[in-house]
Parts: sequence; structure tokens; C-alpha cells
Amino acid sequence: MTATFPHSATPTASPASPTPPAASDSPVPPASPTSRTSAAVTDAAALHTSVIAWFETNARDLPWRRPEAGAWGVMVSEFMLQQTPVSRVLPVYEQWLARWPRPADLAAEAPGEAVRAWGRLGYPRRALRLHGAAQAITERYGGDVPREHAQLLSLPGIGEYTAAAVASFAYGQRHAVLDTNVRRVFARAVTGAQYPPNATTAAERKLARALLPEDAETAARWAASSMELGALICTAKNEECTRCPIAARCAWRLSGKPAHEGAPRRGQTYAGTDRQVRGRLLAVLRDAVGPVPQTALDAVWDEPVQRARALDGLVADGLVEPLENGVYRLPQS
Repeated sequence: MTATFPHSATPTASPASPTPPAASDSPVPPASPTSRTSAAVTDAAALHTSVIAWFETNARDLPWRRPEAGAWGVMVSEFMLQQTPVSRVLPVYEQWLARWPRPADLAAEAPGEAVRAWGRLGYPRRALRLHGAAQAITERYGGDVPREHAQLLSLPGIGEYTAAAVASFAYGQRHAVLDTNVRRVFARAVTGAQYPPNATTAAERKLARALLPEDAETAARWAASSMELGALICTAKNEECTRCPIAARCAWRLSGKPAHEGAPRRGQTYAGTDRQVRGRLLAVLRDAVGPVPQTALDAVWDEPVQRARALDGLVADGLVEPLENGVYRLPQS
């Protein structure tokens, strides 16, 4: 039987939460990162208890968290939630699972149909990767999402994070699940930094393993709970420390919330970029019943060099298939 454990992405609103333990707002003399980390690992059980108890009361009710979602529902949500907020994912997720309730259902369709159904979630290569994963699951595992971390990791489009997330949230296994939300919680609560590094480091992985509960069920719950805490309370902006269940233990808050000192945080732009052009070109192809002539694609963007570059990129990525006579379609194979 599949046991589903909740996870999260950036929400649109925060639910009510219990009042955290009383804590002074006065900064204390900062400890070294090493001593802070050692203390947090030693006190890990208290962190687990506080965050999981908060989660039991405040977890959002999302379709991929329900037992009926199964491992396939968890996997679909993990692909869709990458760099995409819950509010945008929900309607696409529901439509996707209604159309393709099992991996074999998706695998039987042309990859272009996955791109079409992806709609405007962004980063549409995720749709092709999910389609490839569905084909591999159907061919190698009889249509059932595999349980083992190594098997999950071998699927197309699945990296360390997604493999750990599916193994943990779908099958209740013991894995360190490090998404942006969890990394931010650990950076603030344990190491005393406002933000984690731009890319996941070996030190972060080591810390996550050190904080992981020994019991598999508790570890899976901890993974979901710490992720939800970062999504709802310990957000990138406007963190709500007064509602945080571990505020009294948070190294960053106790140090007076020192400003970020690491590498500049990467910002994302969209307007005027090749990503925007690619999105407009794909929108035309998704809405079309059959192949689309070049003239229809030319009409969506005035700058010809950028438009051609974006179209070439879509073809190179396998998202668009060129045909004879200057017409294009979504991929059929």
C-alpha cells in the first residue's frame, strides 16, 4: 500500500498556527556556525517534535497529499511544483490526473500531448521529462512507480531531489529531502544565515542527514513538515517569526537577523526574454489542431532574430517538431 506524505511549494496564503514558545527579541552574542550546527543536531529531537506538531495542525489539504494520489500523483506534483506556485499547479494537476491516472496512460500518448496539457506552467521541458519517466516506468516496472531510491533516480528527468521526495512522500522512506524551502529553514534555524547558497552544497546535505530522524516514518513526516514550514512561515520574504514553532531556537533570529552576506541572490526576469518568446510560440502550437505555418509563429513576436533563436531552441529541446514546407507541430514521437 502506498503511504502519501505531504509536501509543499510557495503558497498564496498562510493558515493560522499555534503561538510558538516565548522567546526574547533581544539579540544574543552570535555563536560560530560550527557550534550552532552542533547544538542544533544535538537538539534535533526537539526540532522534530515542534515542527511536526505544528505541521499536524497547519498542513494544507492538497490533492497530492491524499492517500488516493498514490506514488504517481506524488511524482506528477513534484515535476509540476518545480519553480511553480501551488495556485498555478492545482488546476493543471487535477486535469492531468483525470486524463492520465497511471503512468501507462501518459506513456501511450504522443509527447506533444504532454506539452499541450502542460499549458502555461512554464519550463515545458518538464512535461517531456515526465512523459519519458512514464514510458520508462511502463516499460521497466510494469506501470508502477518504483519504490527504491536508486530505481527512481534512474528514470529520465529525475534527479536527487525528486527521487528522495517521491521515496519519502509516497513510500514513507527515510531520505533527506532538500528543496529551497527546507534549505532556507535549515540556513536560518541552524546555521544562522538569512538565505542558503544559490546551489545546494555538500555541507547542506551533510547537515540534512545529521538532522534526519532515525525512524523512517518520523523522517518522512519531518521532511514534509520542514518543507511546509518554509513554505508558509519561514518564507523568503516577510517571514512570520511570531508564528514559528521553533522561533525560540532559531539561530538567525537569536542573532538579530543579520543580513545576507553570501553571493547575490539570483533574480528571475521574464518580460522580453527568450523564455517569453518560447512561451508565446508554444502557446500557438498548443492551441492549434494541426501543424502551424511559419507565418503564424512570426506573428507572435516582432524581433526576428530573437524569435528565430527561440524557435530553434524549442526544436533543439524536442518541444517542437519541424516539418516540410515551413510548418511546425508539437512532437509526435
